Parts: sequence; C-alpha cells; structure tokens
Amino acid sequence: MMEEKKDINSLIGFTLMGGVMLFWLWMQPPLEENIVSDNENQTIETIDDETLIRKDIIDNLDIDDDSFLNKNDNLSFNENQVDDSEVITYENDLIFLQVSTKGGFISTLYLKNFTNHLEQPIYLVNKDNSDFNLNFNLNSSRNVNSKNLIFDSSKFEDDENVVIVMKHIVSDGQYLEYRYTIKPNDYMIDFSINSNGLSTIVNTQDNYELTWDYKSLRNSKSISYENRYSRLTYEYEIDKIDKLGQTGDDEDTISELNWFSYRQHFFSTILLSSKPLNNVKLSQINMVIDEDIDTTYTKNYISNIPLNYSDNEFDEKFHLYFGPTDSKTLSAYNKNLESSIPFGWGIFGFINRSIFIPLFSWLSSFLPYGIAIIFMTILVRLVLSPVLYKSYLSQAKMKILKPEIAEITLKYKDNAMKKQQETMALYNKAGANPMSGCLPALIQIPVFYSLFMFFPTAFDLRRKSFLWADDLSSYDNILDLPFYIPLYGDHVSLFPILAGIAIFFYMKMTTGQQVASQQPAAEGMPDMAKMMKYMIYFSPIMLVVFFNNYASGLSLYYFISNLITIAIMLVIKHYILDEDKIHAQIQVNKAKPQKKPGRFQKKMKELMEEAEKQKKSQKK
Repeated sequence: MMEEKKDINSLIGFTLMGGVMLFWLWMQPPLEENIVSDNENQTIETIDDETLIRKDIIDNLDIDDDSFLNKNDNLSFNENQVDDSEVITYENDLIFLQVSTKGGFISTLYLKNFTNHLEQPIYLVNKDNSDFNLNFNLNSSRNVNSKNLIFDSSKFEDDENVVIVMKHIVSDGQYLEYRYTIKPNDYMIDFSINSNGLSTIVNTQDNYELTWDYKSLRNSKSISYENRYSRLTYEYEIDKIDKLGQTGDDEDTISELNWFSYRQHFFSTILLSSKPLNNVKLSQINMVIDEDIDTTYTKNYISNIPLNYSDNEFDEKFHLYFGPTDSKTLSAYNKNLESSIPFGWGIFGFINRSIFIPLFSWLSSFLPYGIAIIFMTILVRLVLSPVLYKSYLSQAKMKILKPEIAEITLKYKDNAMKKQQETMALYNKAGANPMSGCLPALIQIPVFYSLFMFFPTAFDLRRKSFLWADDLSSYDNILDLPFYIPLYGDHVSLFPILAGIAIFFYMKMTTGQQVASQQPAAEGMPDMAKMMKYMIYFSPIMLVVFFNNYASGLSLYYFISNLITIAIMLVIKHYILDEDKIHAQIQVNKAKPQKKPGRFQKKMKELMEEAEKQKKSQKK
C-alpha cells in the first residue's frame, strides 16, 4: 500500500510541474526571428532566402571562434543539412570531374579516353592525392584554411560552356567564391577565386597564400621508368623553361612565374596564371623509395604561391589543365606548354620538334605504330648514309697508309716531332685525314641523342602494341623472373636483346676496320686495339641491361637501326669502295706537288717546333 501511495504522489507531482511549465510558456511572447525546424531541430533566422547558409559552417571553420562570420546578429543557417562529401559532377567527351563542397575544389578527375597498365581509367585527381588550400588571416588574427570550409554549390550553362560555382557565404553580400568554366571537348578549365564584402572580416594588410599539394599517381607498368619522366617543370619570365631535379628531392623559389606542370610522364596537371606570380616556392619529393615495392605515387609536388588582395578582395584568375602530355594537344593552347615535354635541350629539342615529331606523326597516320618506327628508322639511316660512307672511306685510306706510317714510326722512333711532321706530310700528300673518321660520328650524335629523347616521350606510342610488345612506350617482357636482378629487373625484355645482338655485329665490323687502320701504340700509351675489342662485348651487355626497363619502341629503333647500318656498310664495302682504286688514287696524290700547308697546319708546326725546343732546353 505504501508503494502504491508513493507512485500516486509522484504522478501528481509530475502533473503539477508540467502544468506550471505549460503556463510559463503560454505567458512568454514568441521570438519573431526564430523558427524551430521540425526535421533537424536547428535554429534558423529569417533573412533573404538567397543568403541562407548552414550552421555547420562554424563547426568546419579552421578558427577558434565565430570571428570569420563577424558575429553578425542577422546571420542565418540553412536548415537543409548537406553532407560534407556532396559533389557537383560534370563530364564532356574528354574528362569526368567532381567538385566537392568541402573545400570547394576538384575532388575527382579522370580522363575518359585513356587507361593505365591495369586497364583502369587515368585518374589525375582521386581521393587524397590533391590538397588545394587558400590560407589567410582575419582581423581577429585568427587563421583560416579554405580546405576546411563548406561551400554552397550551383551549376549553370553559359553559351556552350558549363559553369560550376562554389560559394562560401558569410552573410548577406559577403562570400568567398571559386568559379569553374568548363568548355566542351577541352582539357583546360578556367578557374577563378574571388570574393565580395570581406574587407571588414579579412586582414587585407597581409598576403594570403595558395598551396597546392599534389601526388602523382602511378599509371605505367614500370614504376622506375615512369618516375624517371615524372618531373615538375615551369615557365618564368618570357618563354624560359626550367625543371626541378629528375630523381631526388628538390625545391626552388621563382619569380615572374607563368605556369608550372606537375608532370607524371604521359599525363600532366598544369596551373597557368593570368599574371606573373612572384616568390613562388616549388617543391618536389621522390616517393619511390624502393623500386622493388609496388607503390601508388611517384612524386609529391608542392607549390606555395603568395598572393596580394585586389581592392581588399580575393581576385585571381587561373587556368587548370588536366590531360595528356602530348605535343599536339599542348601546343594547340599557344602557351608554350609543349616545352614541359623533355624533348632535350638546345639542338636536340629543335631536331625533335622540327623533324622527328612531324615525321612520326605523318607516318603513324597511315601505318601501324611499330611499322612507322621501322620506316622512320630506315629514312634516318638513309639520310645519314653519306656520313657513314665518308667515315668508312677515311678508315679505308688509313688502313692502306698503315704500312707507310709504321715505317715512319720506326725510322723516327727517337724523334717524336720529326715522326709527327712526316706523318702529317704523308696524310697531306695522300689526301687522307685521320680526323675525317671522327667528324661523321660527331655529326650523328645530335640525331642519335634526339631519338633517344624522342621515344620515351612520344605519347602516340603509349598503349600501342607491336608483335609481342603490348605497349611500345613500356618494356616488352617475354618472361617474368621469380627474383630481382640489380640494375636489370625482374623480367626479360626481348627487343633489348635483339638490339644488343645487332650492335655486337655492327661493332665487330667497325672495330675490325678501325683496328686495321690504327697506328701502333706509342710507348707508355694504352693499346687501343685491346680496348676496342673489350668494347665489342661490353657495349651490347650494357645496352641489354640498361634498356630492359626502357620503352620497347626505343629498343626496336636501335635494333632496326643497327641492322640497316650493317647492310649499308656491307654495300659500301663490297659494291662501292674499291681498296685497289683508293690505293692507286693515293699514289697519284702523293706524286703531285705538295700543297702549301694551310694556316692551321703552319700553326701546328710552329707549336710542335716550340715544344721540341723547350724539351731540348730542359734536357740541357
């Protein structure tokens, strides 16, 4: 009975308390500016509908209080709760992208017409590889990072373009805005940062800083090969191009910067500014510590860009390029972006841009890519065949003169100056020049090096197959090894082996000819003949090891090039040059009156005589 009475008393007490509370609420006047949401139970304040913003803006500000909102009593908060991961999506025929309301920047972007070595889309922005941030100070000395802000989003069409607007609203007429203008069938995006009415909140006496921390994603079969050609490149002043280090970590501070490229071999992410940027710190960190271990990223690129307020507001205009590192595509923008491709410096880059890129583009327009490489190799070797002929002719003359040179060496073995004078006189009479065999080789060096730079950067070769090679821009492994060989790798590529065999026979032919034309080694000097014989075996081995991880298109070129060179040399030797005729011509030349020595020969003679006098005076 006592428990029942206690329960009745409790019920009466709660009923009285509830009645008192209802009476108190009835007596209180309603708040005109406050409304309670039935769904979210969050307070909103009624002002212009276009300026409604979310309560969780405060929660996501990178500051300690509400100072970025200026503590305005008329602020309102959007009752529609939007998750931080909400994105605006757009795609054209070339790219698919998503812009996140958290931070207002591109959160996902992939290229629709390309795939990586795993047949997956080429993502240039995905998950956590890109961190874009505006850092600025408030009048309250607090610091704000835009990557932590929540932006309202909208999308509309402007003529043929699509415009995505990310607006962080502070109050009525006060906002920070990112605007993206995306054109149809274009890799380039117009991007602007602007604001309105923030001069009362933001400390415009200080600079603000734009930071873009970006990690390049792996897309190729060979991580070491891709990493070698992943590099930060930039243009400054007027058409001046420079790069950060190719392999290790590097950084630099640049003024009058026009653009910088986060290159990841065959694809690039580029930021272009509408005005020169000053005191920009560019950094590059190598993320491939061990090439034996599979990794997600190759390089970490960071740019820190100090910016100034314009009329106390944010006002910056940029262009963002997300696309292939392709010469034709980049040059179409007329911004010198194609210079970010490592075609080689000076004459080498000129040869690639002026000759090999147009030539290969023309050949590949009607031939399969592997066949186009073969035809381009044939054309190059035919063009250089006169140079090869000159070199071979010089070696033939030196071979014929070798017995007479040996006699001179024996006759004047105790008089080096006289021996040299007589040797030069013999060359002059016979019309031979020992340097003529070297000059043709020097002429070919720019061509060979240009092609060495061309094939690893030829975008058209990417994912193109030929014979057993499934990708001419990567290695053509025919056997995967169960272990790793230092410098060589964990696979066997066939084209480098074929190129090594071809260069072995080529060097066998040329070295034999050179040894036959060599003068006897002077006392104390190394035997060049022995060194050349070692090179016959050493060079092919080095080629096989070094090119095992290189583009199979480059190995294919060297293989075909050496085969053609061998064929040309055989034709020259057996069908064009006649050593008996060359010997007879030398004898005719020797019988002719000796030509007066030229200025160079006179100068050399004077130097030799002076050296001999000094030598004799030292002996005394």
